[in-house]
Amino acid sequence: MKLKDFVEQYGQPYSEMLGIDLRSRRPEEALKWFLAAVLYSKPIRESSATKTYRCFERRGVLTAKRIIQTGWDGLVSILDEGGYTRYDFSTADKLLEVFGNLEKLYGGDLNKLHIVSKDPRDLEKRLKALGKGIGDTTVSIFLRDLRSLWERADPTPSPLVRSAMEKLEVKDLKAYALEAGVDVVRLETALLRYAKDFVRKEIELELTP
Repeated sequence: MKLKDFVEQYGQPYSEMLGIDLRSRRPEEALKWFLAAVLYSKPIRESSATKTYRCFERRGVLTAKRIIQTGWDGLVSILDEGGYTRYDFSTADKLLEVFGNLEKLYGGDLNKLHIVSKDPRDLEKRLKALGKGIGDTTVSIFLRDLRSLWERADPTPSPLVRSAMEKLEVKDLKAYALEAGVDVVRLETALLRYAKDFVRKEIELELTP
């Protein structure tokens, strides 16, 4: 299979899969995706993270203020409902710290955080400074879907994506996306799924550039 065809089939961004409209550039949509990125960053089944996000969605806990108002017990309840039981206590702590700081420092608006950032590395530094639970994995997941939308969103690909790039001899994401005529976000997402769902599970699938 041609890599370009694989991207078409497997490159749907996670934010789009969740119905989050990042292209609208509305702050509430960026915040929804940030919440989802925090959930996806743990070593937990993707389906559990998705289900947990849907629980937050169903209860209307999708803004910094609502997360803070829900409180620790309420957040643990939502996390448990979604099957996030292994990390429920620590994630509730993280959400209260991170979104509390986002509300205090940027009025709950991630677009403001982006605007005041000087460059891609400063953007990543500011995201991590929101709380000790925000590390490279969360930042990479969050900024991946914003590559085409935020001027300073240029994260280092995750280890899984880098392993797929090496296997397929893709040296530069942006350059390959431009040359192949594919969206860079869809390319990176497809490479993630290739590494996670095929290579790691030892499922044979021959891709050619």
